[in-house]
Amino acid sequence: MMVMQSLRHRPMHGYALVQHIKQKSNELLLVEEGSLYPALQRLLKQDLVKAQWETSATGRRVRTYRITRTGVKHLEQQVSMFRRMFDGIALILHPAES
Repeated sequence: MMVMQSLRHRPMHGYALVQHIKQKSNELLLVEEGSLYPALQRLLKQDLVKAQWETSATGRRVRTYRITRTGVKHLEQQVSMFRRMFDGIALILHPAES
């Protein structure tokens, strides 16, 4: 979800995704590149993201990822399910006082 939400804002290459998630989470979430790239490959196979090779501002060849329309729909469903699960967890951790 974090990867697709990040790509929803703008296309990014892998290192930029790692930095974006780290920055947006106030450095609470650290995504290892070793787990990011297999996740991106799974998203590519499911047609949830697309990739293309581009040249970065520093002149390096980078693979840039974009979320697809299918990916946006999938992300919205996943976020909805996560919010419901989070609400359920909150009810257990902080039950209403009787």
